[in-house]
Amino acid sequence: MSSENLQFTPLHDTHVSLGAKMVDFGGWDMPVSYGSQIEEHHAVRNAVGMFDVSHMLNIDVSGAGSFDFLRHVLANDVARLTVPGKALYSCMLNPEGGVIDDLIVYFFAPDNWRLVVNAGRAGVDVAWLQAQAQQEGPGQVVITPRHDLAMIAVQGPHAREKVWNVRSGLKTQTESLTPFTAVFIEPDFMVARTGYTGEDGFEIVMPATQVVAFWNDLLAQGVKPCGLGARDTLRLEAGMNLYGQDMDETIQPAQAGLAWTVSFKDEARDFIGRQAISQDPKRNAFMGIKLNERGVMRSHMKVRTELGEGEITSGTMSPTLGFSIGFARLPEGVQAGDPVQVELRGKWLPATLCALPFVRHGKPLVS
Repeated sequence: MSSENLQFTPLHDTHVSLGAKMVDFGGWDMPVSYGSQIEEHHAVRNAVGMFDVSHMLNIDVSGAGSFDFLRHVLANDVARLTVPGKALYSCMLNPEGGVIDDLIVYFFAPDNWRLVVNAGRAGVDVAWLQAQAQQEGPGQVVITPRHDLAMIAVQGPHAREKVWNVRSGLKTQTESLTPFTAVFIEPDFMVARTGYTGEDGFEIVMPATQVVAFWNDLLAQGVKPCGLGARDTLRLEAGMNLYGQDMDETIQPAQAGLAWTVSFKDEARDFIGRQAISQDPKRNAFMGIKLNERGVMRSHMKVRTELGEGEITSGTMSPTLGFSIGFARLPEGVQAGDPVQVELRGKWLPATLCALPFVRHGKPLVS
């Protein structure tokens, strides 16, 4: 995409002024790092870092038919959400069972919900949701993309403390939040205890007009700005999928290790994609993999197992572990601990399959 067609978050000028290296990410001009990606990664694991995630889109879903609508368009069942503020991770599927997007849905009332969707899929998601909503009848479901909002993710062991330091009034309203729960402080100011790093922290949604001041106040508290590079190594260590690499519209959830996000409990619930994944399931194993020699695994590299070939979907060098890790889509029947080989630049190097995640709350689970 040419630079004149790139989109900018409200923090774009702030990133540039901090010396960030900017890259095209799904049509957005985003910071990949502010100097050292490794330092940013370790800051989140050991202390605190912050990410501009304003490129992700908040979508409000309202109206009397919202509950039934979301039970139909999402593979996970929002009926599980009974306490206001609780959130659920889900895939949104097409009729073939392929993943249109993976997202978080927040419940506030039976006629008041919020979705947070991936930046590169936002336009597709809105069009899909609006098309489905039109079938519900006039006024039953209203889809409202919130382009007026911005979002910062503050992540790490000291994340909540730093947020409370910059906005002391938030402590009483957010201290009791449990993981995957959110609260509205003001009509357009939401704090959620969620994230994409495997660490504790907050994702804070606010009017775009307020985000630069909030970012700068966190900066003054010593919160380290972090870019997409650290975000990728952190999510990989935490075993979290990335849309477009680990799944897409041709991949069913089970093929990406996401069978747990699909609810079949209510046999009467006819969610989009249910018939396809029930009657024509696509099968493979999806596992972690660690490289046993020097080198860095990347997506699309071939993996050779005793049961046949597969491929790396995501790969990186793990700053926490000190060796290369990745996710792999492989033949059914392989197991954690199996020795395999990965093709790097024409050579087959030894590797080992692993259960996910690699790191939990800063603690290595794989050695």
